[in-house]
Amino acid sequence: MITVYSDDHRLHAAKNELIDGTLKPAVETPERADIILARVRETGLGEVLAPEDFGIETLGRVHDSRYLLFLETAWGLWRETGRDYDALPLAWPVRGMRAIEPEEIDGKLSYFSFDAGAPITSGTWPAVRASANVALTASRIVGDGERVAFGLCRPPGHHAASDYCGGYCFLNNAAIAAQWLRDQGAERVSILDIDYHHGNGTQSIFYDRADVQFVSLHADPKQEYPFFLGYSDEIGQGAGEGFNVNYPMEWGTGFDVWGQALKDACQEVASFAPDAVVVSLGVDTFEKDPISQFRLKSPDFTETGRIIAGLDLPTVFLMEGGYAVSEVGVNAVNVLTGFEAAL
Repeated sequence: MITVYSDDHRLHAAKNELIDGTLKPAVETPERADIILARVRETGLGEVLAPEDFGIETLGRVHDSRYLLFLETAWGLWRETGRDYDALPLAWPVRGMRAIEPEEIDGKLSYFSFDAGAPITSGTWPAVRASANVALTASRIVGDGERVAFGLCRPPGHHAASDYCGGYCFLNNAAIAAQWLRDQGAERVSILDIDYHHGNGTQSIFYDRADVQFVSLHADPKQEYPFFLGYSDEIGQGAGEGFNVNYPMEWGTGFDVWGQALKDACQEVASFAPDAVVVSLGVDTFEKDPISQFRLKSPDFTETGRIIAGLDLPTVFLMEGGYAVSEVGVNAVNVLTGFEAAL
């Protein structure tokens, strides 16, 4: 299996995030990708390639142009105010307020985000560009005929919508990959999101479309972030009705329940009959993950890969969450080796 990876992910290294009512050291760190890459090489998974540059126009197939301009210029605007620490938003245009983009950077940060979990640093823009190019290159490899490829994306992407960031995510790598596959001729693409948290951004991007199916297994939003999307009655709208499928599960869920949900999700994907599958690969379902409440064990990730392989479809794996740093490499690569072993 080819892995696509860029050292540029290290350019984004946030110091803090707002969580548990206080600023704490960021858990989405460069170390995560470094450990996964080390495990890829240790297991001999396959060749590791650098990404190609697909250009900002490709990002514009998914993301709003004003949002992309914001991401590109935010750090410079922040520095012009005399601040050299991570940029975080101040307020959000909630119910009853007007959603008008402000002129000042503090307002822009708030307008283009939905939480304070995506700090912008001096290297955020080049890092997220590289992460998207990793996803696109992995998609190109599969589009060219490989059965599977792994995009070691960092920062992750599935919480980012077309015009806002949040949850450590800035550009939606899975959505960008799926749209690229469509633009290259795939009639239908499925996105299977197995991260602990609901991929609210991915859902919102494709919610009214019939050509890209979104299927997600995640913690119940009644209990867990992102709280305001991910319910089972969210089935798509308009042309997209029936092509959005959510499997919310309660805190404490183990592989007995989660694994059955994955099998059901794969049946939904198979019924959609896509030309390719993009897997948002989060391993924060692990029992020791510091910000999650599921109970999967390391061997369960191997079985996860086997189940997904049963779809017998061209597959692009893109890295999302997973914050139990000592085990993140083992768990992510277990999915990939389990997939390969079942081919």
